[in-house]
Amino acid sequence: MLLTKDQIIAARDLTTTDLEVPEWGGTVRVSMLSGAARDALQADFAESKAVSHVQAVMIAATVVDENGAPLFTKDEIETIRSKGTAPLERVFKAAVTLNKLGAAETEKAGKNSEAAQSGDSGTA
Repeated sequence: MLLTKDQIIAARDLTTTDLEVPEWGGTVRVSMLSGAARDALQADFAESKAVSHVQAVMIAATVVDENGAPLFTKDEIETIRSKGTAPLERVFKAAVTLNKLGAAETEKAGKNSEAAQSGDSGTA
């Protein structure tokens, strides 16, 4: 049976996963992005190549409350960046995995992370 337009629109396809973040004292819920939210996220990534900025933008876009509403706004990205690197990395990786970001994007994020940790800017 083929789906109707109404069935597709009504489908609840934005899944979530709960992630323990002991450094923050509990669990966060990470959500799958909609297509429009993913487009906006990619535009936000272009603002800075700093690892913590990329991680904070992803966290702001994907961490939600029990009702699926975002916990953070774009205005809080700098506040998120002030958190420890280990929890930022863990939540970021969970969001990347859940959202099935392309191999090229995931590899680029990993290379940026490695370059920042080694002190290399990643530029020639």
